Amino acid sequence: MGNLCIKPVANVSSTSFGSTKTQSKTKQTSSNSPTRKTVSKTSPSNVDKSIANDVKSFTFNDLKEATRNFRHENLIGEGGFGFVYKGWIDENTGAPTKPGNGIVVAIKKLKPESFQGHKEWLAEVNYLGQLHHENLVKLIGYCSEGKNRLLVYEFMQKGSLENHLFRKGVQPISWITRINIAIGVARGLAFLHSLDANVIYRDLKASNILLDSDFSPNLSDFGLARDGPTGDNTHVSTRIIGTHGYAAPEYVATGHLTARSDVYSFGVVLLELLTGRRVVEEDRPGYSDETLVDWAMPFLSDSRRILRIMDTKLGGQYSKKGAQAAAALVLQCLNNDPKHRPTMVNVLATLEALISSSSFPRTPKNDNHATRHSSHHSHKSITRKH
Repeated sequence: MGNLCIKPVANVSSTSFGSTKTQSKTKQTSSNSPTRKTVSKTSPSNVDKSIANDVKSFTFNDLKEATRNFRHENLIGEGGFGFVYKGWIDENTGAPTKPGNGIVVAIKKLKPESFQGHKEWLAEVNYLGQLHHENLVKLIGYCSEGKNRLLVYEFMQKGSLENHLFRKGVQPISWITRINIAIGVARGLAFLHSLDANVIYRDLKASNILLDSDFSPNLSDFGLARDGPTGDNTHVSTRIIGTHGYAAPEYVATGHLTARSDVYSFGVVLLELLTGRRVVEEDRPGYSDETLVDWAMPFLSDSRRILRIMDTKLGGQYSKKGAQAAAALVLQCLNNDPKHRPTMVNVLATLEALISSSSFPRTPKNDNHATRHSSHHSHKSITRKH
C-alpha cells in the first residue's frame, strides 16, 4: 500500500476549526501566468470556460469502466467528500482501458449529498484546470453528469509525504530528499503567490503533498484554495476552515487570510520534515492539545538544542549546520506576526542556498533516496515522470 496515494487524495474535505483536506512540462512564472477568473461559487456545473484544452471532460460510464465499476480492490482513498479509485485510461484518447494497459490515474468520486464537497470539487476543477506547474498535481479531467461529480488526476507512485514520514515500516526518507521535497513545495507555493491574481493554497499539510517516482513533491487538493487580496486590500476574509495545527494563528483567530498564512503552514511542514513527528499526535499515550509547534519552539529558539528534536530515523546522517539553518527558517516562517514572516520566494532562496552550501550533509553510500536526488540541484526544475 506504500505506493498508493491514499491519504492525500482522501483529505479533500477539511473540517472547520469550530467542529474540530503533466502533460505540460513547462514551468510557468508570473510573467506568463494564465489570466484567471475568480472561481465561481454558483451553479454546480459552472466550470470556468478558460480551463486548459487538455483537461478532458469524461462521461460517467467511461470512469465507471476505467475503475472496473468502482471495484473495491481499486479503492485507494476515502474521505468526507467520497472515495478515490485507481483507474486505467488510454494516454492519448482518455478512453478506459484494462488494468495494466494505458496509464494509471486516480479518480475521485464525490458523494452526491456532500454540499461542501461539491464546492471544493468546483474550486479544484477551476484552479487545477488553469494552473500548470511541475509541483502541482496534474488534473487530467473531470465528470459533471447528472448528480455525478468526479475528478481524474495523474497517479503519484510514492503516495503522500505523510505516509513516508509517519507510517511504520516505511523506509525513512533521507535528509537530502527531505530538503529536496521542501524545495519543491516552496517552488509550488511561490508560483501560486506570484500569479497576477495570487492564489492562497490554504490547506498545506503532509497528507496533501504527493510524491512521484523520484520523490518530487506535488501539491494536491485545491478545494480550499482562494484568490488572494487585490488592490488596496490587505487580506481576504473567509470562513475559518482547514486542518488543526497547520493553520496560521491570525487566520484561526480572525479569518483574515493572506499569502503569509501559507508561509506559516510551510513552516509546520518543514518542522515535520526535521523532526519526523506529526503536527498533532492524537494517537499517542497521554495525548494533550499540545501541537508540534508548541513542543518544538523552545528548541528552535536555541540553535544549540536543535539536534535534540531531529528525527532519530535519520540515524544522525545530516549536518549540524544544515539542521540549524533549516530550523532557523522554520522559526521565521512560524513568526506570530505575519508581516515578519518571509515570502515564499525568500523561503525558496534560503533552501536553495542551503542545499548548495558546503554545510549540506555527507550522505551514506547506501542511501538510495540521496543518490536519486543527487542530480536534482536546487537551481534546476524537478522533472516530472509520466
